[in-house]
Amino acid sequence: MNKMAVAVAVLAVGAGGYYFSQQSNTVASNPILDYVPADTLAFSGQLSPFPIKDYLYSIAGNAQGYSVEQLNELSDFTEPHEKFFLSLYKQYLSLMTDPDTLVAHYGLPDEMQSYAYTLGALPVMKLQLADANAFWAELDRAEQESGLVHTTATIAGLEYRAYRVTGADSEETVDIIFAEDKGWLTVTLNTSLNQVELLETALGAKKVVNPISATTILQDIAKQHDFTQDSISFVNHVELIKGITTADGITTADGNMLAKQITQLASLQNDNPFAELQSEQCKTELMAIANNWPRTVMGFNAYSISRQESTFDARVVIESKNAVILDALTKMRGFIPDFGADAANHILSVGLGMDVAQLAPSLNAVWKDLTTPTFKCQALAESQYAMAEFNPAMIGMMTGMANGVKGVNFTVMDYQLKDENGSPAFEKLDALVSLSAENPAMLIDMVKPFYPPLAQINLAVDGDAVDVTSLLMLPPEFGVQVNMAIKGQHLVLYTGDNAQALADKMTKQALDANGLVNLTADYEKMFTPLVTMIEQSGEQVPEELSMMKDYNMRIQMTVDINSQGIEIGSKMSSKAPK
Repeated sequence: MNKMAVAVAVLAVGAGGYYFSQQSNTVASNPILDYVPADTLAFSGQLSPFPIKDYLYSIAGNAQGYSVEQLNELSDFTEPHEKFFLSLYKQYLSLMTDPDTLVAHYGLPDEMQSYAYTLGALPVMKLQLADANAFWAELDRAEQESGLVHTTATIAGLEYRAYRVTGADSEETVDIIFAEDKGWLTVTLNTSLNQVELLETALGAKKVVNPISATTILQDIAKQHDFTQDSISFVNHVELIKGITTADGITTADGNMLAKQITQLASLQNDNPFAELQSEQCKTELMAIANNWPRTVMGFNAYSISRQESTFDARVVIESKNAVILDALTKMRGFIPDFGADAANHILSVGLGMDVAQLAPSLNAVWKDLTTPTFKCQALAESQYAMAEFNPAMIGMMTGMANGVKGVNFTVMDYQLKDENGSPAFEKLDALVSLSAENPAMLIDMVKPFYPPLAQINLAVDGDAVDVTSLLMLPPEFGVQVNMAIKGQHLVLYTGDNAQALADKMTKQALDANGLVNLTADYEKMFTPLVTMIEQSGEQVPEELSMMKDYNMRIQMTVDINSQGIEIGSKMSSKAPK
């Protein structure tokens, strides 16, 4: 593993838990936004105070990651700066289950704000502290354990600590910078190639010329996607492409901070890694793509935080103005069953909505859009040439027999395991598999010639179920009986009384195009029966599996297409240990 990446990842851990937010309308009143450039490549802002201590209580029993012992076994770090960041991470892990101690140890407030953004290519993270001395004490502790020694410097009246993460023989230097001012901690990088003004700006000694606070970018994102205004994040594809395709970022009016940095770096090193992309043709074509896919944004629909339980309902939207591709993807949307209130009690559910009849023509429309017109920029032309080798017509040939299929779903409602003569068996299983189609009976008739045992199966729409356990060739020690039936426009395979009741509910569900992907999982219900069986068998339960048994969290992930772009939804509920 790249050890520098590990160091950066360790820093990210400190910010990751503080990302979520409370609801308010305070975007415009955040003074920190005066230091964030409007052309930032990426931004993540905790814009209103977040109850970090309550949140930590709600996830205290669900903390995941390597244990301290596992890190000691896996790590082969030898350099002082590597040991330093490993020490910080180990300390964080050791305190995760004790929120009061963790918050006090790092000097955090009970409620806090945090920001992460870029100044061109330079990452900057800011978060509130209640006790800066406590935070410096933690860095001192990690120094003593690792042997890494910081240097102290002052810039524009602000004192900061610098930790060197490059070797003594490196031509260029990279330092991780920590500074505190007026209750705000700043973490950033400083390199031998940076200009002094850039570090001053990162530390908040000087404001940026065109701050995001002087725009309505954050308010517009919240309004456009119906997010709460407490926590907004985005990656700006347009600014990224502008930065790498602007030939002279210093004198060109249409450049940005990244373009200026690339120009300066190229001048210092007499080498420009992006020279090929800075031709007028490449810039025009790449900017056209970026303008069609301008941003990836993230925000929240709703949330609730208490010491007993925290719930979050978030969405990521890959924005698109490409009507051809969005229309094609929209036509591919299929049917995912709606199990209503029952779904909250299910252990696992995986649904794929896909209108198979639209798959080939939709992919063909996307393919045509991506391969025409012919790009003249060499880098894009090469990608386009490789894509031209793919022929969507082949997919049409493969999916011809499945025309009419609208979606498939697999749901586990409940299960219990037992040890049967040294082998695992089901003491109880409630599970359902459904295939939704315009004419499921016809699909079965089409498959019968390829699987002769099906010839004896005669299913009537909404008729009696047929026992197909023997056709599935399941081991008898599993102890399950599987039935097949046609419920309205749904072919169902199920086992268990609860699954049968769920199958009956599908009878009246019409084949509405309502999504692409839906995944839900209840970690505690999923792993507890497995751990219980292993314990009853007298075997040693693996530490990772035993930990998952008490992981009281439920998640839902969806993928869909709307007029704004490609949308990925995420819901999470975490309960504190009982």
